[in-house]
Formats: sequence, C-alpha cells, structure tokens
Amino acid sequence: MRVLITGATGLIGKELVKQCLKQQIDVHYLTTSKSKLEDTENYKGFYWNPRQGELDINAINGVDAIIHLAGATISKRWTKNYKTEILESRVLTGNILFNTLQKNEHNIKHFISSSGVNVYPSDFNKLYTEESEGVDESFLGNVVVSWEEVADKFNHLNIKVSKIRTGMVLDSKEGALPQIIKPIKFGVGAALGSGKQWQSWIHIQDIARLYVHILTSGLEGTFNAVAPEPVTNSEMTEVLANHLKKPLFLPNVPAFALKLILGEMALLLISSQKVSSQKIEKTGFRFDYPNLKEAVMDLL
Repeated sequence: MRVLITGATGLIGKELVKQCLKQQIDVHYLTTSKSKLEDTENYKGFYWNPRQGELDINAINGVDAIIHLAGATISKRWTKNYKTEILESRVLTGNILFNTLQKNEHNIKHFISSSGVNVYPSDFNKLYTEESEGVDESFLGNVVVSWEEVADKFNHLNIKVSKIRTGMVLDSKEGALPQIIKPIKFGVGAALGSGKQWQSWIHIQDIARLYVHILTSGLEGTFNAVAPEPVTNSEMTEVLANHLKKPLFLPNVPAFALKLILGEMALLLISSQKVSSQKIEKTGFRFDYPNLKEAVMDLL
C-alpha cells in the first residue's frame, strides 16, 4: 500500500510517517519547502505551492489513499490575517487535491481528512458523539465545517471519505503539553477559567495509530480521535503537577484575564467539549494510552 500525506512534517504527520513505514506502507508526502524533499525507496517528497495552485502530479503515482493533515497551527494569536490563513490552509489545500484528482487519472480510493472536536458546541455536561447535532458558533466551529465540506467533495469522485475529529494531541516536545507544563514546572501552575471545562485529549502515538487503523481497515465516515477518558482542566492540571511533584496553590486564572492576554484564541483554553471515543473503539481500535496518568508517565 502507498499513501500520500499532506502535513507530513507536522506534529501528527511525523509520528504517522513512522507508523506507516513500520507497517510497510510506502509514503509520498507533499511539502511547500524544497529543502525538505527526500527520495528513498519508501519515503518520497513532492513539491506543492497551494497558493499558486501548484502540485507535482507525480505525487499521486501508485497512491491508494490520501491522508490530509495540512493546516496552519491554531496555537498562534488569531489576528484577522492569521484567521484567514488558518481557514485557507485547510480549505485551499483540500480543493487543490480535489481538482488534481478530478483532472488526472489515479487509483486513489480513500481520502482521510483531519478535523477537530471544536465543531461541537461548548458544553459542561453533554457527551458528544459523531452523531451529535449542532455546531459551535465560534471561529473554529466554522473552520471545521468548511474543512469537512471540502473532504465530503471527494465522495463525488467515488472515493471513500473519513473525517477525523481530533482533540488535544499530547506530545512531549510539541503542541499543547510543553506549554501547559511550563508554569507548573516553575511552581506557578493553576487551573484555567472555571477549571470545569472538559478537555478531550489523545496521546501522539494513539492518534497516529488511529489514522493507520482507519487506512488499513478501509473505514469511512466521521470518527472522534480522543482518548476514552476525557478530563476537566482542573484534573489535567492536577495530574501534571503531581507527576512533576510541584505544588498547586494559586487560584484559577480567570477567563477574562486569558481573553486579555490571548484575545479570541483564549477559546482554546476555556471551551468545553466532552467527546466520546466509542465509535472508533467499536471498530476494533484499542488505545495504548486510554488514561491521562499513563499518557503523562510515558511522555514526561
């Protein structure tokens, strides 16, 4: 099997490439940086420039599926221009892939797109499944809707579509975790906002394994990519502090202070989505790190 990955050099992409190669799945990847092009027997890079509509057509040769992870990070201050970049980096890239397949011969049977749990309205009590109705009225909620609409277009090419609604990905070096533990390490950790907001998280190895599971099992539809045991922000802060053997004595950081410091991006920290993983588990997928304490012990 051969897969084409966008965003292969990002947080999830790097681990996914490792998992694919481990399973003897050849990888083609697209990059906007010519300095990141590699060409080995089972790992080959191809140049694309989404803004210019450029894509090396050789990237789809012999490819059975596309895993679309490309997208600008949401962990950067949301200026008006950057919000446009967040949206375009997901929608524009998806449309270029669609147009490329529409105009050229190919053997691609499966399109697997990253997505986000931010589509679910913020709620402190509800447990969200893939069938839950309603869309969060925030900027991120609208981004996810547009993102998934592009993915659904591939159905028109008789290609199976999978959408992976991802929670907070925990990694020891990149993403949210190193930022969360910084104040805790210095002994000034505190829960954020009310601390009661749910955080649906997943270990970096589990999210990569989940993508490979969907790919090799030929699963289509929408799947939540979150560990089976979501935690509140207070619980996460406490687990991390206990592991690092650091005290927690400061009061919660008020939501208004977070908004003053981070602007609209504070939504990432105070929004609450308690998300179910049952659908993917029913397909036979098993999490290596279902529990936050186990994940933290492995990562830190």
